[in-house]
Amino acid sequence: MMKMTGKAFAKKLFGARYERLLQTILLDVIIFWGLYIAGFQVQITASVRILMISTFTAGVMWQALSSKDNAVELKHMLMLPQQPQEFVFSYVAALGGYTVLTKTGLLLAVLLAVSAWNSIEMIGMAISMLHAVLMAAAVYSLRKYWYTGGLWAAAIVSVILFCGSRTWFGLLLLANSLVAVLILWKADGYAFYQGESEKHPSGISVCAKNSAEDKKSHAIRQRKRGSLWRYFFRYLSDHKNYLLNTVVMWCVAIVMPYFLREIAGLFVVPVGFAILSLNTPICILLSCDCDLEQAVRFLPGQKQRFCIPYCLFIFSCNMAADAIFLCSWQMQNGGVTVLMIAGSVFFALQSAVLSVLLEWFHPIRGWKIESDLWHHPRKYVIPVVMLLFAGGALAWPVLLYVLLVLLAVEITILLFIPKGHS
Repeated sequence: MMKMTGKAFAKKLFGARYERLLQTILLDVIIFWGLYIAGFQVQITASVRILMISTFTAGVMWQALSSKDNAVELKHMLMLPQQPQEFVFSYVAALGGYTVLTKTGLLLAVLLAVSAWNSIEMIGMAISMLHAVLMAAAVYSLRKYWYTGGLWAAAIVSVILFCGSRTWFGLLLLANSLVAVLILWKADGYAFYQGESEKHPSGISVCAKNSAEDKKSHAIRQRKRGSLWRYFFRYLSDHKNYLLNTVVMWCVAIVMPYFLREIAGLFVVPVGFAILSLNTPICILLSCDCDLEQAVRFLPGQKQRFCIPYCLFIFSCNMAADAIFLCSWQMQNGGVTVLMIAGSVFFALQSAVLSVLLEWFHPIRGWKIESDLWHHPRKYVIPVVMLLFAGGALAWPVLLYVLLVLLAVEITILLFIPKGHS
């Protein structure tokens, strides 16, 4: 039963013939070899390397466990007779394999190519990936007791920072992994189910009739009421991880002036604006909700009812982060000028317009779970374009006028999107 369950989830994540896994491994090898022969080297301590791998793996694993698309599959699988322990470990193994092989593998390839390492450190990194998968799954199964999971995670991060370079640190991670295994052994499949649950009189958790599809369908109902702003905020409130990502960007905006103040020149401020445009969740609303995309493409007047409010919504989120960044810059470094404020408005609006146009004309297709959307290479297109704009405008001031004209053209395209475009 465990083998069949794991195989069912693995085929969903990697493809019917595991073709996605082979493509990912080939890409990792190409990236590793390209960076290795380039000779670019960075000194990275073992503790920092383990912290990077652990936090990245745990974050992606949490996103995979939180995927609404996975909730649909999980609900159907829970209807079948199964052993709780076998089901839990097969589910965690499938998502863990997806996380390590398709996501962490890329980070590992980069780290191995640009830093020196030995066999013992390689074993430590492998243990840290296994530990991150098990701990993320264990904390997720106990998410009702979020304070316990938060303290546990904070303790592990502190131990990695202070003891990550010790030779015995791998044994400590293995011991903590054993604790996570014991927690998972006592869990059942319903501990990972996203839908609302209710208690059976016998005390056994059963699925409520509201499934992930029902949650997605609120997009259409909300769309008919004509208040997309209400839909945007309800969407963020329903997806707490999306809202958390926005809060994280605000925290980045607060601390970034401290790290950027050593760089001379005005170029550093637009760099901050470009980095803060990397708020993936708010830029993938059409890609992640097929019901909403179908509605806005076929209902009349979609350019006024969706594209313009959506652009203003992204602009508001970008502008909030930029405002926090400028306030933090003024308190830490001083010297905020009117030109900086005008630049924040331009970069926030430019990235918002480009994000909407990219999402409208080139939405992400063929994704398996929501984590694929979060980590799709397309997420870097807008920030990279913003960095190029910043560098070019400061190198050639005449380019400022070209960028303003370009922004006007983009807004015109946004206002006059053909009704039937799909």
